[in-house]
Amino acid sequence: MAYKITEDCTACGTCIDECPVDAISEGDIYKIDPDVCTDCGSCADVCPVEAIFPE
Repeated sequence: MAYKITEDCTACGTCIDECPVDAISEGDIYKIDPDVCTDCGSCADVCPVEAIFPE
């Protein structure tokens, strides 16, 4: 299971620094690579707009 970033993402960059496996890529809406994500939840814990959820 991986986490997913919803359209509520504001591309603030907070989650990228928290990901221990570099599974998040930048864009208008950030994306998480489900093949790399380890389901740790660090990104969801720091997201200021609560746009990251388990898939």
